[in-house]
Formats: sequence, structure tokens, C-alpha cells
Amino acid sequence: MDESIKLLPGQAAILSGRLRLDYYAVVALAFPFMLNSAVQAVLNATDTWFIGRLSPAATSAIGAVYWPILVCVLLFGGVGLAVQTSVAQAYGGRRFARASQATWTAIWVSLFTVPIFVLLALAGRTIFAPFGIPDDTLGLALEYWFPRMLGGPLGIALWSFLGFFNGVGRPMVTLWVTVGVAVANAVLNQVFMFDFGMGIAGSGWATDVAQLFGVLASAATFLAGTTRKQYRSHLTTRLHLRALLRQINLGFPMGLLIAADILGFALFQLMQVRLGTVDGAATQIVMMLTSFCYMPAVGIAMAGTTLVGQAIGAHRRDWAFKVGNGIILISVLYMAAIGALLAAAGPWVMPFFANSADPMSSSVVARSCELLWIAAGYQLFDGFNISSSACLRGAGDVRLPAIMVIALSWLLFVPLAHSLTFAPGNGWVGWLPQFGLGATGGWFAALTYVCCLGLMLFLRWWSGAWQRIALPLT
Repeated sequence: MDESIKLLPGQAAILSGRLRLDYYAVVALAFPFMLNSAVQAVLNATDTWFIGRLSPAATSAIGAVYWPILVCVLLFGGVGLAVQTSVAQAYGGRRFARASQATWTAIWVSLFTVPIFVLLALAGRTIFAPFGIPDDTLGLALEYWFPRMLGGPLGIALWSFLGFFNGVGRPMVTLWVTVGVAVANAVLNQVFMFDFGMGIAGSGWATDVAQLFGVLASAATFLAGTTRKQYRSHLTTRLHLRALLRQINLGFPMGLLIAADILGFALFQLMQVRLGTVDGAATQIVMMLTSFCYMPAVGIAMAGTTLVGQAIGAHRRDWAFKVGNGIILISVLYMAAIGALLAAAGPWVMPFFANSADPMSSSVVARSCELLWIAAGYQLFDGFNISSSACLRGAGDVRLPAIMVIALSWLLFVPLAHSLTFAPGNGWVGWLPQFGLGATGGWFAALTYVCCLGLMLFLRWWSGAWQRIALPLT
């Protein structure tokens, strides 16, 4: 092996001089990403646990707006998600100032979105009026919706700063900031919801304040020490139109891809809320528990975004393909194992998310355990979905995957979920066949969708078509 050749992250040389994938190095990079995503899952479950202490109706209410909140933030905040790809490619090409410039560009975009999120916060009742949510559930949902929408720009700014540290291969910074946000969120939930008597609205405000803490902590790290010196982060604050357009060109399809997927699940969850409190609450709890499966897998996949992006920036598409394959393999094996484990543990875990004093709690727990087994069935294919899309993001291949997600979500998942969930005459539209299988039918529709999506995105990656279009953003 020629010692003058600099090894890329995840590479190792064997005696013959050939390069191989260093799985130990890949796992060492992925592990902080996994911990960070696990903490994010805990953060999500924290809100559900605290709100579950109020009533099943409150849990059903958060289920009605949880996914729409993510859709709005992703749709208008895709530029924040694109920071990791842009920074990883700039880092691979040794263009360090370009990496910090991409971060500041996304921060500017987060400021531009403030008026949009204010309007969304005020328009909550109009947005959810067509979905037939019971009035008492809708009232609680809007109490949570308002503060979370006002905090949307904070979420985008936090993604932007943390995307920088992820892109340069420093996920431990992201981990510690996220841990701080999670701890602050838990403490503030108790203070705002119960000590101050703000109820479900207090949970939304607690998340906003915790995110503000994360933005300030990550910004301070970004502007200090070796980061300031190497990346000139204090000198790249000016907004440049060309950099903005480049970031939007990458970030909008990226945000649209995830938003389209989540919007399908948002409508799916609204269907379950329409069925009643038990189905709505059970679906929300299962969604939060399965996040313990897929959030660590998201961490593994984020390592793939970084490693693939760095390889693209170094003009090594062959290595990008090899490291991407390794990431996909690790993610799929993990998802298959943890999905079965979580489903088996359901009867012991579910009671923690229901108020035992409420007469409906036993029904919610029983329905949740039933649905959790169906959700466990798609974990393997969700591994293909999460990891393949992340590797494609690292290469900058986001447009066709976005089209795939939109087509499958809107032409397969949503209609199928509607048909299997509702009995005749109880759905939103009458021209679709309706089989009345309730929440069980809706979850089987989700299983079908995730299987198809995972296979299509993996085939897109395996085809290598992204190697012909991937261009370093440097």
C-alpha cells in the first residue's frame, strides 16, 4: 500500500495493498449516531409518556397532530437536512470554509420560515377541519399544535448546526447536544404541564424551550475552538444567492421525500383517531415505541450519509458504493432483530403509556399489543428504506427517490389504509372500497407500503444510477 495515499473514513488496507471496508471503524462512527437517534426516540416518547398521564384522549390528540407537525417542519426545513450532505461532500473535498457556509445558509433559511410557521400555528383549526376529528380531541390537539408550530424554525436551526457536526464526522457533539435537549425537555414537561398547570400545551412549549437550548449550545460549539479555526465559521455568515440556490436544490427534494412519507403516516394516524380514542391512542403509542426500533437505525444510516458524501467529495464513487452497501447490511440486520424483540416485550412496556385510573386504559393496552406485532413485521424492510435513502442522500441523489416515495405514499399507502380501515359510509371519501377492518387493517396497509418502499429504494441504490449523476457540491 502506498503510504502517500490518504485513507478515507471507513477504509482499511490489507497486506496486498487492496482497500477493504473497516467494519469496526464504520460501527465506531455509527455508534454515536445510533445513541443520538436513540436519545431522539426517548425525546419523542417523553412527550407521549407525560401526555399519557393526562388521559387517553390527550394521547389520541397528540396522535392527530404529531406527524403533521413533522411534515410542516420537513417540508419547509429540508435545507436544514441537506447540511449533512453538503458538509460531508465539502469535507471530503477539503473545502472546509464551504462546509461552514452551507451551515450558515441553512440558518438563514430557518429565519425566513418564521412567518410561515406563525401562519400555520394560527391556522390549525382550518387545517384539521376536514378530517372529522371529535371536538374534544381537536381542542386538545390544537393546544399542542400552536406552540410546536411556533417552534418550527428552532427545529430547522438545530438540524442545521447538528448536520454540520454529523457531516464532518463528529457525531459526539450532536449526541451531547441532543442529550441536553432530551433532559431539558423532560424537566420542562413536568414543570410546564403539571407544576404550572398548562396541560398538553405545556408539553409543546417545553419542546420549544429545549430546542432553543440545543440551538444555543450547538452554535457556541460551532463558533469556538478548533471548529472556528479550521472551518472559519465566524467568517462565512454572509448569505450568498448561489449557495442558497444550491442548498435549496438539494434540500427541497430531500425534505419533500421525508415529508411525503410522514404525511402518508399523518393521514393514516388521523384515520385511526377518527375511529375512536382507543384506536387513536393505541396507534400513537405503537408509533412511539417502534421509533425505538427505527431511530437507532436512522443513526446507522446517518453514518452512511456522511461516509458516502465524503467519498463523493473525494471523487471516489466506487468506495461510496462499497461503504453504502456495508451500512445497508448493518441497518437491515439490526432492524430485523430489534423489531421482533420489541414486539415480544410489548405486554410489559405498554402499561407505562396509559393512565391505569382511566377506564379505557386496558383497551388501549390490549389494542397496542395487537398492533405492535404487525408493526414488527415491517422492520426488516424499513431497514432497507432508511439506509438506502440515507446513502442516496449522501450521493445527492434525491429527486427520483422523492418521486418514488410520493407515488407509493399517495397512490398505494393512503388509499389502501383508507379502504382497510373504514367501514362503508364512515370514511372520508365514498368512491374507495371500504372493508371496515379498523386499526388492524390500517396497519396492514402500512406493512404493505413499507415493504414496497424499502425494496424500491434499495434497488435504486444497487443499480448504481446515482454514480452517474452524483456531483460533489464543492
